[in-house]
Amino acid sequence: MPRIPLVVICSPTATGKTRLAIELAEAVVGEIVNADSLQVYRYLDIGTAKPTRAERERVTHHLIDVVDPDEEFNAAIYAERARTIIEKLTSIGKHVFVVGGTGLYIRALLQGIIATPPVDESIRNYYREIRDRQGKGYLFELLRARDPRAAQCINPNDAMRVIRALEVLEQSGQSIIALQQKHAFADCPYDVCKIGLCVERNELKRRIAARTEKMVEAGLVDEVRGLLARGYSEKLKPLQSLGYKQIVEFIRGRCAWDRVLDLINRDTWQYSKRQLTWFSADKTINWFAPDQIEEIQKTIEIFHSEKRLSSIIKSD
Repeated sequence: MPRIPLVVICSPTATGKTRLAIELAEAVVGEIVNADSLQVYRYLDIGTAKPTRAERERVTHHLIDVVDPDEEFNAAIYAERARTIIEKLTSIGKHVFVVGGTGLYIRALLQGIIATPPVDESIRNYYREIRDRQGKGYLFELLRARDPRAAQCINPNDAMRVIRALEVLEQSGQSIIALQQKHAFADCPYDVCKIGLCVERNELKRRIAARTEKMVEAGLVDEVRGLLARGYSEKLKPLQSLGYKQIVEFIRGRCAWDRVLDLINRDTWQYSKRQLTWFSADKTINWFAPDQIEEIQKTIEIFHSEKRLSSIIKSD
């Protein structure tokens, strides 16, 4: 079965992916498949930098506003739904642009889910107890001692991923990194052209700060108040995400307003660095500055031309 040609636009937050994708898709009457793990949730609009109604009228977007904040959604669900949409769009001759900064979702889409051992609740609870009793730092030191490769790739404060790495090691005897590397060679149903947007460090910091200010002016605090008023728990994963978590802390009186913007900007910057580390490891990404639209269009045109030619040769 021939592979489906697919353009993926992936890079850290605040680099201009949405604007670029809309311009590219509009030029070829294409459609966009979201690859942002928070834009799938209804009612989380401002804090997720979701495309506006006007932008979605210009180009059709998929996998935005598909679940409520308290519904389960993960990389496996995303990959299944995205693959179905991509196949349908391709069958009617549409150019498809997958756009987002959630590296795990993109990898799941292109290569499937890594075959790690199923969760063993007894092992998970054991490490949770260690975390609760001795702290995240002690837990991370355990990982560093037992699996240095994984420790180099995981944020010390991300206790969930630290615990998962320890679980996998204990159950399989292998580093989760080794399993991921094996998985990198899994069969992909697509021919992929990956576009990344590269923004200089200080410029990215400026963009993040400007975006945070714009979100607040657009009503982020009221958006969070509305979510809480609907009965959604502040402990839900979407409400623990960037921007929402800090605003919840303010609303609950646990953080002064003059600290909120600083915290959002700081945590968003840290997140963008982790995204960049993830995407920088992918040597198949073609990197451009956000304003290099003509060069990006040319790269995509060459990609599609090569795939059309390859398809003609194979059919002959």
